[in-house]
Amino acid sequence: MKITILDDYHDTVRNLDCFAKLNGHDVTIWNDQTQDTDALAERLADTEALVLIRERTKIRTPLLERLPKLRLISQRSVFPHIDIDTCTAQGVIVSSSQHPGTPSYATAELTWGLVLAAMRQIPQQMASLKAGNWQTGVGRSVRDKTLGIYGYGRIGKAVAEYGKAFGMNVLVWARDEARERATADGYTAAASKNAFFEESDVLSLHMRLVDATRGIVTPADLARMKPTALLVNTSRAGLVEPGALVDALNAGRPGMAAIDVFEEEPVHDGSHPLFSMNNVVVTPHIGYVSHEEYELQFTDIFDQILAYEAGNPINVVNPAVKTTT
Repeated sequence: MKITILDDYHDTVRNLDCFAKLNGHDVTIWNDQTQDTDALAERLADTEALVLIRERTKIRTPLLERLPKLRLISQRSVFPHIDIDTCTAQGVIVSSSQHPGTPSYATAELTWGLVLAAMRQIPQQMASLKAGNWQTGVGRSVRDKTLGIYGYGRIGKAVAEYGKAFGMNVLVWARDEARERATADGYTAAASKNAFFEESDVLSLHMRLVDATRGIVTPADLARMKPTALLVNTSRAGLVEPGALVDALNAGRPGMAAIDVFEEEPVHDGSHPLFSMNNVVVTPHIGYVSHEEYELQFTDIFDQILAYEAGNPINVVNPAVKTTT
C-alpha cells in the first residue's frame, strides 16, 4: 500500500519503534509544510493511505476531489481540519483514535513548564544573562496561589494535579458535569465564570475547539483578571476572541500570558504581536510533541492502517462510508 505521511517537520517518525509496523509498505514522508492545493494534489496523487500529524494540514473538498486513489486517512484525536462529508462521499475512510482515558501528559507537562517559565521569568532571565547582564527582575512563586482550570477534561485534570502538588489552590470552571467531577476529586468549583476570572492567579485553558467554545474567552473575561495574573493556552487559540489577548495584555489585565497555540500555524512571521511582548512566553505548538507522545500517537495511527489493510477498519469516524466503498 502506498502511504504518505505529511508534516513530519524533524523527520522523527521513521525513527520511532512503531514505524516498523509499516514494513513492506511504500511509505513517503514529507518534512515541510504546505497548504497549497496543487502541491498537495501532486504529492498525494498515488496515495492510498494518508497519515496526518494532528491538524497541521487541512484536508478540504477541493483537494479530496483530486485524490481518486485515496482510501484511508489515519490520524489521532479531533478532526476539524478534515471535510468528513466529502470523505464519505468519495469513499475515504477516516480513522481517528480518540485515545479514551489517556490524557496527553506531554501537553500537561508543557503547560506546567510554561506556568513556571512565565511566573519565574525564566526566558527573560536567560536572555539577560546571555546578553552579559545579571538578574533582570523578580518573578513570582506559585505556592498558595489560585490555579484556575477552565475545562476539566483529561488534560485539565492532570494540570490540576500538578498544581496541587505545588501547593496551589485549584479552582475549576467548566460544564456542570465536569464541575461535579472536579469537586468529587477534591477541587473547588468557581461560583461563576466572572468569579473564576477574577480569582485566578494562573488561569489555564483546557477545552476542545468546537462551535460552542470558539471565542468563549471574551475581552470582558480578560479584563476581570488580576494585573499580576497569568493566562496559559496550550489548547487552541480560537478559544479566545481574535485580538482580545493582545489588547488585554496591552491594557494590563492579565499581566502575563504563556501561549503554545496560534490562529494560523505554523507562524513564520517574527513580527507577530505576541512575540515582542516581554510579559509573554511563546512556544510553537509543541504541547503534544515529544518522542514518548509520538510513540503513543503513531502506534494508534499505524494500527489503524493495518486494521484497514486486514479488512476491518477501526476508530472510523464516518461509518456511512462503508456503504459507498
